[in-house]
Amino acid sequence: MLGSIAGGTTTIENILHSDDTETTIAVFRALGIDIKEEPEKIIITGKGLSGLSAPPSELFMRNSGTSMRILMGILAGQPFQTTLTADEGLSKRPMGRVTEPLSLMGARIEGQDNGNFAPITIQGGKLKAIDHISKVASAQVKSAILLAGLYADGTTSVTEPSRSRDHTERMLRAFGAKVSVNGLKVSIEGGAKLDPRDI
Repeated sequence: MLGSIAGGTTTIENILHSDDTETTIAVFRALGIDIKEEPEKIIITGKGLSGLSAPPSELFMRNSGTSMRILMGILAGQPFQTTLTADEGLSKRPMGRVTEPLSLMGARIEGQDNGNFAPITIQGGKLKAIDHISKVASAQVKSAILLAGLYADGTTSVTEPSRSRDHTERMLRAFGAKVSVNGLKVSIEGGAKLDPRDI
């Protein structure tokens, strides 16, 4: 995901080939990103924060809840509308913990049960920063909000009741985003230019 919204070529070696990663690759190809798969690595030609294109059809997230929740943060900042569909299992998993804060940031989101279940349609655009207090410690929720924060004016923060996994914060820093941690609060500055990396 970060390679796709960075400007330039990101190479990822020793990638885990799984349903989640294959779903994510297919989705970003549909969003206009060139991703080449080789036996030992993938090569992503990123187009920067504003380089994604409206997909020609709905994005099928299969059963990848991780892909779907985190991707919504990026789609919230795009100037086009996208509909995310899912298989039967993922369609029963709640998304409100992600869609509610993204709506507060300015994205227009529609879906079953007020955007709590797929299919979910997101009309992205210019976002505003928020200081979100999360009721649960969730790396997926935190990641979606931080990625949306890249597209917002000002500093977006997420405070959790306990610390969740911090892979997204580490990767965002590696790609050049300005991320700070103060206890249980993680913040990101909007408008950062992400640089490609060899991973």
